Amino acid sequence: MHIGAHLSISKGLPQTIKMAERISANTFQYFARNPRGGSRRDIGDVELREWHELKQQSSLDGGMVHIPYTVNLATPKEGLWEFAQKVLFEDLERAEAIGSPWLVTHPGSHLGEGTDKGIDRIVRATDMVLNRLPNRNTWVLFETMAGQGSEIGGDFKHLKEIIDLLGNPERIGVCLDTCHIFAAGYDIRTKEALDKTLEEFAELVGLEYLRAIHLNDSKFGLGERKDRHALIGDGHVGMSGISHVVNHPLLKDLPFFLETPVEKYEEYGEEVAKVLAVREEG
Repeated sequence: MHIGAHLSISKGLPQTIKMAERISANTFQYFARNPRGGSRRDIGDVELREWHELKQQSSLDGGMVHIPYTVNLATPKEGLWEFAQKVLFEDLERAEAIGSPWLVTHPGSHLGEGTDKGIDRIVRATDMVLNRLPNRNTWVLFETMAGQGSEIGGDFKHLKEIIDLLGNPERIGVCLDTCHIFAAGYDIRTKEALDKTLEEFAELVGLEYLRAIHLNDSKFGLGERKDRHALIGDGHVGMSGISHVVNHPLLKDLPFFLETPVEKYEEYGEEVAKVLAVREEG
């Protein structure tokens, strides 16, 4: 199973390999810069060279970059929109250097200007970045959202519209967050419910765009539109729902990334163990 969790690279990329090994992970997610969206730590040639050498000796892949939560590609505020483009470009460039197969971003919030205008800004910002880095190996993934406030991405149709307006470029896809889609009203607690949700995704977006899973339980109920992650099996999705997700034939070969609310990263080892246990049972 391809499974990992959100880890910090603040102590250097080579250290991330040791961290992943401690939690029995073979992939990981990370912020390429300060998660508030500001400055990024310099990663020199020596660190990159050591990282690539050590990674070849381990089972770890290059991981997935998460764009900072404060970045808003849909904002009507011109200065913040230009900053969002800058961060997306720089973090995608860094993902390429690190050898990360995926980069994930929240689509953004339209801040009361309307979904259509928000999607237009997301598309224009992303298109500018992709035109500057046309020959990339890293997939750019838009995350499914809980539908809070003016968020874009709480409806599968939003994601397909973004992809269509981008002209269906190569290496553009979707990261499905189990907490978010549950909060947005897509049930995944039973196999029948999950099948129905995936059928809807296939019809509205296309399964060929589904490239990664954020595996989280939810502190709030179905359709409450509240983005609050819970530990695996401790929320409203429940261990049974998690089991259906990680064992589903359309999902089981995708990379799974945990973002559950642990206090220190070592506790992700317990989360990984719970997921692996239901995977074996399934």
